[in-house]
Amino acid sequence: MAPVRSRWFRRKRVLWVIVGLTVTMAAIQLVPYGKDHTPRAAGKPFIWNSPEAEAIARRSCYDCHSNETKWWWAVEIAPFSWLAQSDIDEARQRVNFSEWSGQLTVNGLQWVVNRGMPPMQYTIVHPDSKLTDEQKRTLVKGFQESMNGNGASSP
Repeated sequence: MAPVRSRWFRRKRVLWVIVGLTVTMAAIQLVPYGKDHTPRAAGKPFIWNSPEAEAIARRSCYDCHSNETKWWWAVEIAPFSWLAQSDIDEARQRVNFSEWSGQLTVNGLQWVVNRGMPPMQYTIVHPDSKLTDEQKRTLVKGFQESMNGNGASSP
């Protein structure tokens, strides 16, 4: 009789875990962080001289490093919305192509694209955003050409 009773308690415990997780997931949807996806107007956007480099940047960088983020359905669900909002807030603080302040240098761009930008958590969901070596060179070269038109001298 013990094995039957043991299975019953195990099933009951699994059911309570599932109910607990469901209630927790429903409750965290009420936390507002990561829910405001109202587009902000561009202040002083970065002007690209190279259409190829701009296309690469828009595909691989602009979702996090501009005010032109394209939100997809999964980031409407907490805790994913929190993680995405946190990453985007941090990315915009570092570099925002919609509110250009000249904080990124050619050497800085070269450094980040060679060390994993865009990050893996983004490229898993957006595989077309991964940069090939040729795209990295095109992006850096186009950025360098565009720097003079954006009020900065390129190092």
